[in-house]
Amino acid sequence: MASIFIASLTYTVPIEEIDALLPAHLEWLKAGHASGQFMAWGPREPRDGGLIFIRAQNRSEAERFAASDPFITAGAAKSEMIEWTPRFVGPGLEALSG
Repeated sequence: MASIFIASLTYTVPIEEIDALLPAHLEWLKAGHASGQFMAWGPREPRDGGLIFIRAQNRSEAERFAASDPFITAGAAKSEMIEWTPRFVGPGLEALSG
């Protein structure tokens, strides 16, 4: 059974460098969604990083997905992986229940 992981990205370079990598990052996110791995994503506020909700079989798989992010491969961000076990989800968020 798949688990849910949250990759918390923190930018390590100026925002202008992030913006230059953004098209490749967005393509990568869309491909991850199309393959069923990425459930949701978005920037944090203030814009110093972002969150990606990942469906994976285990932490190693989730970390492999995150490591292929263009932000990570370019050295523009670092990632912290959080395993999450939802105990309650409200209406409209049923996909998060695993």
